[in-house]
Amino acid sequence: MNAIKQWIGRYQLVSLLILSALLLLVLPMTLDIFRLNLIGKYLCYAFVAVGLVMLWGYGGILSLGQGVFFGLGGYAMAMFLKLEASDPEATKIQSTPGIPDFMDWNQITELPWIWLPFKSLPLALIAVILVPMALAWLVSYAMFKRRVSGVYFAIITQAVALILTVLIIGQQGYTGGVNGITDLKTLLGWDIRTDEAKHILYFVCCALLIGAIVLCRWIQTSKLGTLLLAMRDKEDRVRFSGYDVASFQIFAFCLAAALSGIGGALFTLQVGFMSPSFVGIVPSIEMVIYAAVGGRMSLVGAVYGTLLINAGKTAFSESFPDAWLFLMAALFIGVTMAFPMGLAGVWEEHIKPRLFRRRAATAVAKAEADSAPATTARDAKEGSAA
Repeated sequence: MNAIKQWIGRYQLVSLLILSALLLLVLPMTLDIFRLNLIGKYLCYAFVAVGLVMLWGYGGILSLGQGVFFGLGGYAMAMFLKLEASDPEATKIQSTPGIPDFMDWNQITELPWIWLPFKSLPLALIAVILVPMALAWLVSYAMFKRRVSGVYFAIITQAVALILTVLIIGQQGYTGGVNGITDLKTLLGWDIRTDEAKHILYFVCCALLIGAIVLCRWIQTSKLGTLLLAMRDKEDRVRFSGYDVASFQIFAFCLAAALSGIGGALFTLQVGFMSPSFVGIVPSIEMVIYAAVGGRMSLVGAVYGTLLINAGKTAFSESFPDAWLFLMAALFIGVTMAFPMGLAGVWEEHIKPRLFRRRAATAVAKAEADSAPATTARDAKEGSAA
């Protein structure tokens, strides 16, 4: 049993090393900056998929509103970048210099108080994590403490996504409305639109994603991860054992929200804008698809699922602009029907059993080979005695 656990541990490490080599070596060496920037954009979504593995795969909690937290993290970063781009010198042609252009268009003459903390980069970075976590805590505390879960919780998260989308669009003077926050150029004077900046941001995204996977893997192998699995399979038994199930559910939801917020902030830096189109129900469901295709129990698989779906979306939309939605639907349906456990299930259900059988056959053959000389010597001794 210990040997099996060690082998599985080595597999987890090897799979992460392969992913790291792919992201940090293979892709940068083979793709041009435009395609590499697209991959960086896809990897921002992977943060959400990794969070969903912890929330849905391990915790058994399906959320259809993760775009909310992705958008909040993105808007927190966009607000800082927009304020930096709206200094009095750059906005001197406005009626009120020193405020974002969309506020001036909506006849707002003073920077709203909610924007003031985002003049500081450290506070903005803190908000990238804390704002999504605060909303996640508020929603999950209200639901899980009342034992609202399952499909009801999934519907509530969809409602939250819809409400936030309507709120962002309706408050155009404070959020940029349907266009979002655009024309983001610099980070502390560093031009984020150059090829060099895109390279650096790509590697920063990869490093943070690998760090997120390591953190989640550490949680999975701890007692907390065991309790999350037990809570998913036998919630009442965990509750009757004396554990506060709601607290673990709240933790899993807040963890997934924090990871989504980090992904949203990195997305804003790499694409240069943030809009409500990333907050609503449709993008939230797409993010669940990423985790489902990759395998909702596999952290590394979630990254591969995100890359596959988004690369397919890009390829199909470029080659078949009139039919790419149908092709994407066919891809998703085909993968889920052929591999119900996602891409990670291919390894678990097909490749790993064959490796185990091959190793077992090798061990048996080795044991027979080791016992053959002893048997031959014994037979020879008995023959000479006769």
